Amino acid sequence: MNRLRTAFRLRGDAGSALLFLAPSTIGFSLFYLIPFVYGIYESFTDRAVGGKFVGLENYADLLSSGSFRKAAANTLLFTGISVPLLIAISLTLALLLNQRLFFRQGLQTAFVLPLVVPVASVVTVWQILFDWNGTLNAWLHDFHFGRVDWLQSDGAMAVIAVMYLWKNIGYDMILFLEALQSIPKDYYETARMEGAGPVHQFFRITLVYLTPAMFFVILISIINSFKVFRETYLLAGDYPYDRIYMLQHYMNNMFASLDIQKMTAAATLMVACIVALVTVLLSVERRFRDVLE
Repeated sequence: MNRLRTAFRLRGDAGSALLFLAPSTIGFSLFYLIPFVYGIYESFTDRAVGGKFVGLENYADLLSSGSFRKAAANTLLFTGISVPLLIAISLTLALLLNQRLFFRQGLQTAFVLPLVVPVASVVTVWQILFDWNGTLNAWLHDFHFGRVDWLQSDGAMAVIAVMYLWKNIGYDMILFLEALQSIPKDYYETARMEGAGPVHQFFRITLVYLTPAMFFVILISIINSFKVFRETYLLAGDYPYDRIYMLQHYMNNMFASLDIQKMTAAATLMVACIVALVTVLLSVERRFRDVLE
């Protein structure tokens, strides 16, 4: 009898859960899942309306496109440079703020503040700094250096990278800080009693127990690096300098020219690369956790 009551109760709870989840599930399906699946289908056709299946022809054209290869190379270069820098700086700041520092709460607020600043405001500040007649060129002129058109030179990648770091460093720092504060203090006390120095404690205790948070932060940082298009678009427009022409620029321009097949093929390839990268990171993290256990 009790088992029957428990079964009815579980069924009732499952029905209530499904009822509450239904609006979100329907909205996600209508606005994300179904358009995404349809976009993948479009990438295998020759036109948007009444198109016929052409297999991998769109992908072959995409990979032979110089614009796509340039955009993909720039995106990978940006991610390869900015993400390691972001991880290193945010972890260093988290280690510093995990100590008993004066005005620690104020420093945390200062680093997290860029997260709530609108992108348009951030871009305006960067334009003031790096414009031909901007603040940085004014300083260079005061020290008798020539002006540099930062957004139309190879230094444009550095400008975007600095913006990305400034915008995301607070979020990663908070994640690292929470992970650091969850490490039991007894481990460090035991290590000190056994004669372990700060460097040994960092590599044998801190990094080991930061590993789950490290993989998560790396994953989030990589995803955010693929979303830097908004800042670049507002700074330099549809067709920026070659060094900061990203994958999102390519897809945006394909959409503007109504070349839906190339746009969806590029989006599908980008998602496939992100999924593959996430799978590899999760696999490595799982194996590392098994070794620790």
